[in-house]
Amino acid sequence: MARNGGGTGAPPRRLLVAKGSFAPMGGAERDIIRNLPSLSKKFTVSVATLESSSELASVCEENGIRLMTPSLKWSQSSSVISRVLDTDYSRALECWKSVGNLMDELNEFDFAHITSGDGSLAILKIIPEDVAIHLHLLEPHRGLHEDVLHRGIDGRPRRSLGVTKAALALARRRDLSLIRELSARNRSAISGNSEFTSSRIGEVYGIPSGVLLPSLGIGEFTQNPSDDEPIKIEGPTEPYVVTIGKASWVKGTWETISMLQGSGHSLAHVGGGESGDLDSLASHAEDCKVGIWIAPRLSYTDLCSLIRGAKAVVSMAHSEPFGLTPIEAQTIGTPALFVDEGGFKETISDGDSGRLLPRDDYSAWHNALKEAGVAENRAQWSENGRVGISMKGLNPERFSERLYEIFDEL
Repeated sequence: MARNGGGTGAPPRRLLVAKGSFAPMGGAERDIIRNLPSLSKKFTVSVATLESSSELASVCEENGIRLMTPSLKWSQSSSVISRVLDTDYSRALECWKSVGNLMDELNEFDFAHITSGDGSLAILKIIPEDVAIHLHLLEPHRGLHEDVLHRGIDGRPRRSLGVTKAALALARRRDLSLIRELSARNRSAISGNSEFTSSRIGEVYGIPSGVLLPSLGIGEFTQNPSDDEPIKIEGPTEPYVVTIGKASWVKGTWETISMLQGSGHSLAHVGGGESGDLDSLASHAEDCKVGIWIAPRLSYTDLCSLIRGAKAVVSMAHSEPFGLTPIEAQTIGTPALFVDEGGFKETISDGDSGRLLPRDDYSAWHNALKEAGVAENRAQWSENGRVGISMKGLNPERFSERLYEIFDEL
């Protein structure tokens, strides 16, 4: 077992890493988990969460990191009434208070690094004033400040958008208050995960913020196949493109199928989705005469194999805050074709390390798919992408160094 907080000289400072839930195991959760071993070399780390995952528990055990979970069961409510009355916040706060010995030990931490997400912000209410706080705000709460999450898989509003906005007024006011209060607090800092996110934080909350970029784990996504990587994933009809993320309007899944119509490519979608949404997607794909293959989740080795065999990795996600997917594609060597919006513009240089394309210009996407099939393009885009990754310092060591610097400045 690795020693938590290794090093010489003065004892390492004590860091609490907190996030509401690790159950989704999406990009945010994977990023925290891959950074924990590096963080444990600079701090004495404890992790607190309302909802753990097997991946988190395994990394904590391997690195001698204490993992604290609540005695009360918590999960994000899907109830409309709960969202309107903002009872999820109260329930999350109650559950944070039941986490191990957290309430008794909070004063012993030097720093708290909190990653936004369902249930996360409630912990701000119980952290003592003398503990420095860094909030990694991955995006302003989109369900409260945008309408994109209130649309069905096909983009149509689930209910009146005006009524929805009015109904969420209480929760929206609380969110604004929590973030602004944190910004005004002594020894606090807020960072987005991209320049785009930092800009959105300013627009929504009217406060300044820094940028703390995510990282890519060495060995997770590699240019050359690992020994245990399958040669081929059975299922998708070739040629195919890959999309990653829970099927939804915000991830652009419906629009991706529409775009593929007439392109001669099928879709391999990784991330699953709600059963009703997946049924609608299958029907839409049939209408568009686009083959579709859906996997709820894949191991890293299977995902690498799937991406390696694809014509391209694509995304038409709406205002994605950062998105690790283009970087993962570039690392493996598969062209990244992404919509010219949001944080994608910070990881792809159009025509140099992939393509950035207008959302509604399907002919441009089809031409880009042809470009992605050219061996010279695939090799050059990938090489340029890997250079960009290196220049940005997108690795756990740099993430830990930057977080240490942020706390050192408080």
